[in-house]
Amino acid sequence: MASAPSTASRSPETANPNSAGVSSRPAVDVTAITTRDDFLLELGQTLDGQAAVRPVDTLEAALEGLSGAKRAQILVIDARAVANLRAAVDSAVTRAPRALVLVFAEASAEKQTATALKGSKVFAVLTTPVDPRKTAAVFEGAIAEALAARATAPTPQPSLPESELSIGAFRPESTAARDGGREGTDGKSKLLLAGAAIAALAAAGGGYWYFTQGHTQAAPAAAAAPAPATARGSSAAPAATTPAVAAEEAAAPEPLADTSIVHGKVDDLLEKARLAMHERRFTEPTGDNALVYYRSAAAADAANAEARDGLQRVAGVLAGRFEEALGAGRFDEAAQTLANFKSASPQDARTAAFDQRLYTAAIARALADANPERAAVLVRQAQASGDVSADQLAKWRADIARRSEDAKVTRLAGLIEDRIRDGKLTDADDSAKSYMTQLLVLAAANPLTQHAQHDLGAAYLRKAREAALAKNSADEDRWLNEARGAGMKSADILAFQRDLTAARQKAAQGENDRLLSGARDRIRDGRLTDPAQDSALYYLTQLQASDPGNASLVDASHELAAKLLDRARTSIAAGKNADADLAQAKRLGADPKDLAAVQQAQASPRSAATLDPATLAAGLKRLRAPPPDYPENALSQHVTGSVTLQFTVDVTGEPRDIHVVEATPPGVFDRAAIASIRHWRYAPMIVNGAAVEVPVKTLMRFELPK
Repeated sequence: MASAPSTASRSPETANPNSAGVSSRPAVDVTAITTRDDFLLELGQTLDGQAAVRPVDTLEAALEGLSGAKRAQILVIDARAVANLRAAVDSAVTRAPRALVLVFAEASAEKQTATALKGSKVFAVLTTPVDPRKTAAVFEGAIAEALAARATAPTPQPSLPESELSIGAFRPESTAARDGGREGTDGKSKLLLAGAAIAALAAAGGGYWYFTQGHTQAAPAAAAAPAPATARGSSAAPAATTPAVAAEEAAAPEPLADTSIVHGKVDDLLEKARLAMHERRFTEPTGDNALVYYRSAAAADAANAEARDGLQRVAGVLAGRFEEALGAGRFDEAAQTLANFKSASPQDARTAAFDQRLYTAAIARALADANPERAAVLVRQAQASGDVSADQLAKWRADIARRSEDAKVTRLAGLIEDRIRDGKLTDADDSAKSYMTQLLVLAAANPLTQHAQHDLGAAYLRKAREAALAKNSADEDRWLNEARGAGMKSADILAFQRDLTAARQKAAQGENDRLLSGARDRIRDGRLTDPAQDSALYYLTQLQASDPGNASLVDASHELAAKLLDRARTSIAAGKNADADLAQAKRLGADPKDLAAVQQAQASPRSAATLDPATLAAGLKRLRAPPPDYPENALSQHVTGSVTLQFTVDVTGEPRDIHVVEATPPGVFDRAAIASIRHWRYAPMIVNGAAVEVPVKTLMRFELPK
């Protein structure tokens, strides 16, 4: 048990200042199974006197208090305080069938809790920390349902309060006039009348729930907790909707005025009435106001002119208050004021118009709050009142039917949108396809339906496109069939197929460009044939297979063939076999003359390999050798140095494979030396009638100009 109970959680029952009944005791008892004082404090603040809260630690302790209870009961279970929530709920429902069960779960576990309680008789699943507005709305529905469930139980007769003035049931003036002062002397009649009056007041307190609570919540109490979760496809306690709606219908009669009368001398009653009017106590407090005293005087003396005039003056005040409350949207106040107005002036010609205006405003509010169920209850009440025309009733019902259908369409369209976003297109019942089927049955011609149907068809086509690009023809056909089934037109399917063809071509072009770029990069890096899966030869072979007519394929092949011939010459000069490179060069379209020259060099009995490289280098004839550019930084700092380079003069007389062997100072003149040698040219070295490659090593000095 929590060690430090909070004042709010342990306070005795208190009166609800907004209650319409005559008792200060809350209408229901709430038993809360929890070990957390913070939860009790939040719950007590939210209820604000609507119910007395009794905290307990265990289910057994809760059930002991519920058994034999004579008042309506609500059982609150904090999911954090029980080990097996479903078992606790089932046990509570079995052993205390008249108690309504509310479950509070942590917000992060709300969906899991609702799923675990699916099929149980839980009224609603709420979250902790407590959401005051949502919780208050659900409790209003739960209280009404608990009272309705308890309505069939016998109610003990309340004892009469000891008072100088007795309270009796108000009767029509004609009856009061006939009975005269006999009511004041018959003690037995007083007792019976007092009991009837208190019973009527209790009924008024229950009936007052409709207007006092109905307009203050943004959504109906019946749907306050589960409706938002359902709209997003989340599970909610299944009993959280229909019981509250049923309770609302059972506990929503028109508010009643205080029908009690005070017995005493007419002059005394009129004096009290005049004082109440002076102090502006027109209808409050209960039992001590101008309306009660004037009605009591009229009941005692039906011909009393002052009593009748006083009732008319009270009616005038109430008519003004009704107009003000209705204009400000305070429907509870307007309803109670109208009930008192009818009590003050039963035959007033304005009553029917007031009734119709109040019902019109309340129904409009219910429809604006997306609560067609409450609006339907109001229409039934308006019909029962007899003050509303059949045409107006028919108009309201048509509007409610339209709003109800719109609400269902909006909810289903929202579910379809969510499932499309989540990728749940055709899976089981909780899918976009399933909700689309329901929506088409409900309102096929609705613009929201048509929009949702188009969105679903577009989602199917996106899936078909993905499958087509992945070369999965089975899935492509499946999604295309789904799109047709969803109502996609033939023109849309044809447009999709054209777009798909263009996408395929674009994807193929992109792949071909990638292969060509890969081949050229590998040629530049010297990766001609190795590694096998990442070489210039590999990428050109792939490109030839996918796009044999590619305009760039021939140039890239010739470039690779030339590089293979260069490598073959180097291999031959080093005394190595070059058959593989010669074969690949031939397949790639190498120049026949160049290919024949290399083949002849390989077949010659005396190759360049038999000659000393130094001898070959000494025999080279340099045709062009532009001097290097002196680096600006070195020049400005008066730095001198040298670079030793090694390179190969190919069969055309061009240097290649240039690299620095040694540099002094390092990194200062390297780039300038390499750039200079790239522009050197030699006469090809001819050995045995064929040009051969010659390795060269040279020293380049950098000295300041004199």
